Amino acid sequence: MATEYEAVIGLEVHTQLLTKSKAFSSSATQFGDIPNSNTDPVTLGMPGTLPVLNTKVIDYAIKLGLATNCKIRNKFGFARKNYFYSDLPKGYQITQHEDPICFDGHIDIEHDGEIKKIGLTRIHIEEDTGKSIHDLDVDTLIDFNRAGIPLLEIVSEPDIRSAEEAYQYLTQLKQTVLYLGISTGNMEEGALRCDANISIRPKGQKEFGTRTEVKNMNSFRNVQKAIEFEIKRQIDLVESGGKVTQNTMMWDGGTNSTKVMRTKETSNDYRYFPEPDLPIYTLQQKQIDQLNSELPELPLERKFRIAKDYEIPLYDADVMVSERELADYYEEACSNLSNKTPKNNKLISNWIMTEVLRIKAEKNIPMSEMDVPSFIITDIVDLLNEGNISSKIAKEIFPEAISQKKSPKLIVEEKGLKQVSDSGLIKDIAKKIIDDNPESVEKYKSGRGNIFGFFVGQVMKQTQGKANPKMVSDTIKELLEN
Repeated sequence: MATEYEAVIGLEVHTQLLTKSKAFSSSATQFGDIPNSNTDPVTLGMPGTLPVLNTKVIDYAIKLGLATNCKIRNKFGFARKNYFYSDLPKGYQITQHEDPICFDGHIDIEHDGEIKKIGLTRIHIEEDTGKSIHDLDVDTLIDFNRAGIPLLEIVSEPDIRSAEEAYQYLTQLKQTVLYLGISTGNMEEGALRCDANISIRPKGQKEFGTRTEVKNMNSFRNVQKAIEFEIKRQIDLVESGGKVTQNTMMWDGGTNSTKVMRTKETSNDYRYFPEPDLPIYTLQQKQIDQLNSELPELPLERKFRIAKDYEIPLYDADVMVSERELADYYEEACSNLSNKTPKNNKLISNWIMTEVLRIKAEKNIPMSEMDVPSFIITDIVDLLNEGNISSKIAKEIFPEAISQKKSPKLIVEEKGLKQVSDSGLIKDIAKKIIDDNPESVEKYKSGRGNIFGFFVGQVMKQTQGKANPKMVSDTIKELLEN
């Protein structure tokens, strides 16, 4: 009988914080500035310089810790992580080692319809390194703009059992930092980076297998692909009589495979020791309490509340909470409806998913930069619900409403686009068209059902597209079959 294996996965995620200055100096953190323009003597490790802690980093760390159910350490210090590389000008990185600011927490994910807790070992503060640029037609170049930018490293417990769970965990973590307003979460700009520790073991075995660490994954989907590949690679290796070795692997998106970068370092290789230039930091409980009072409703909690309060499918609610501003937009649009019903709430989410998010994707912007006022969606759903316009008219007036930031209700009134729902008028028009086309009537009655669309089209033409389509269909059917 073939051995069945299970994966044991832990993720190490670095998120770049949205501070105006660096973790231990006053240099700017703006992404995309001229290379090496955001540097200073502290960043570059000049002799005699001393770091000064940016206290905003502490606030952001505490917020994330509270949002992920962590314990907050009242006293903590910093450490030096020593290694030599060209993008690390000081020859060491300021980080936290034995006393991380946040520890022993968890993140809830939704998987296969159930809530699963993924434990968090720690969240700690550290500074980023510079950026090595290898892809120019010259020798490797170094940009130190990123050096010293504040990071939080979030280390999960090895509680993840599949690539899909890893994807859900990362999605939930990204949404959390976005809701807290502490990071952009943009992987393309390096604001969110993920390393995966992966091992396999026979199902039922308690001991962990030998793990590998996979790096260089620039999207959540690539994290998922890399984990799936590495699990299969390790199983195939063990099944063929080989052994997994503890290496650092690199994900190659071109070949969709992992390859060895280097033998995995251990903690001792970094010669950690306490940072002598920074004192022990003591937190006051009132500071923690104040930050706790500022926490927003978090994405998973908001998803279930929106689904319940507005009686929409969980899928819709999941899309709505993907960004805090999008969830706000949806709730604002629903709150201004003339007729607050589950049907209209669903119509609001439909229009947002099909039209608003289409525009957002075309412009490639976050929801916070969208210029489609929510009243436009509310007005359109009101008009549709009241039978004043058809879906066709709604789509026709939508671009004009957006470009002019004008109420669709006003556009419909000014242009005389209000839908004709006068049953007597529709019946008179339909009866005349039927009487004028006896041959078409005979074809319909002989079984040519496609002729029905001809009659509908003629009525819509006579009313300049304003007739209520359902009333037109019902009326023609009644007249033809009687």
